[in-house]
Amino acid sequence: MIDWSRVDTVLLDMDGTLLDLHFDNHFWQQALPAAYAARRGWSLAESQAHVFEQMRRVEGTLDWYCLDYWRRLLDLDIVAIKREIQHKIGYRPGTEAFLQGLRRRGKRTVLVTNAHHDSLNLKRQRVQLDPYLDAVHSSHDHGASKESHRFWDSFQRLESFDPARTVFVDDSLSVLRSAHGWGIEQVYGVARPDLQAPPLQPHEYPMLDDLSEAL
Repeated sequence: MIDWSRVDTVLLDMDGTLLDLHFDNHFWQQALPAAYAARRGWSLAESQAHVFEQMRRVEGTLDWYCLDYWRRLLDLDIVAIKREIQHKIGYRPGTEAFLQGLRRRGKRTVLVTNAHHDSLNLKRQRVQLDPYLDAVHSSHDHGASKESHRFWDSFQRLESFDPARTVFVDDSLSVLRSAHGWGIEQVYGVARPDLQAPPLQPHEYPMLDDLSEAL
């Protein structure tokens, strides 16, 4: 359980933490390759193999998350494809109750995401996140992804939070390792980022499922 008396700031990832990762998994694994297959006259399997290879080349970097990068590389209207499946955007269990609880406790609540601004804006239009947040940070404003200590250095200069009195929740193990290695003491993973996929395997950090249970 989180000792809330030792917490001033709560940093929260968006995709797979507050929101169901199924939207993003479906986009990258199905919708985007299908659109690329239609453009090139390829089979879906051929397109998936090509797109997945391009993803592996930039995984963990800012380009991996950059919709402008994928638009240029694949010559596709990435945002339009996302809009076609936006009905899949939704909260994970307990998200709203958790955010409401943080408000009642007076904790500074900050969204910290690798999402590109176009994707971030689409999701903010679809679900009501802003009323619960004190600030929103995209790694694209910091010149590095959350997997890099460069991001956390830049983020700290803007937020001036105390790492010893901060909780960070993220579904990515590589991001959690980066944040913890940088100095954030209390980091938590997410057991089931994609509600239509099996739970993740346990790792070295405690994992939450229904976020409201953390209260």
